Amino acid sequence: MIPIHSYGVSVFVLRPEGDSHAVLLLRRSGQGTLEGTWCQVGGAVQPGEKAWQTALREIKEETGLIPSRLYSADVCEQFYDISQDRIEIVPVFVAFVDDGQEVRLNDEHTEYRWVSFREAAQLLPFAGQRSVLTLIRQEFIDSKPNEHLRIKLAP
Repeated sequence: MIPIHSYGVSVFVLRPEGDSHAVLLLRRSGQGTLEGTWCQVGGAVQPGEKAWQTALREIKEETGLIPSRLYSADVCEQFYDISQDRIEIVPVFVAFVDDGQEVRLNDEHTEYRWVSFREAAQLLPFAGQRSVLTLIRQEFIDSKPNEHLRIKLAP
């Protein structure tokens, strides 16, 4: 039997750029797994936290950004974790930030880039990430986001 585990969240942060949006990617430092790879914001749910609260906390901790809108992407990333011999299921969120906010990285990442969806698809190392990115473009950029997926943020 292969255990199924759900411990964290994945967040794609978007900002307006021209007539579309840019995707924020972060390069992992040597302090964790996948050193040097490009990724989206992510992290573990703390006791007592809801997954969407974790998404907001991780955005602030990893980038210093404050989203103006947050949505459930209505999808989960799922993958087999070889090191733990288990299937991971991670809810995905989409955060929109206003242009002009400055990214301030914590020690989990060495650099960041605002990139097009096309460039993000080239930089992300896993098929699951690229698949989710395609869905996000279709549902949140090419179409009007479903308001039932919007998470109401405190003013």
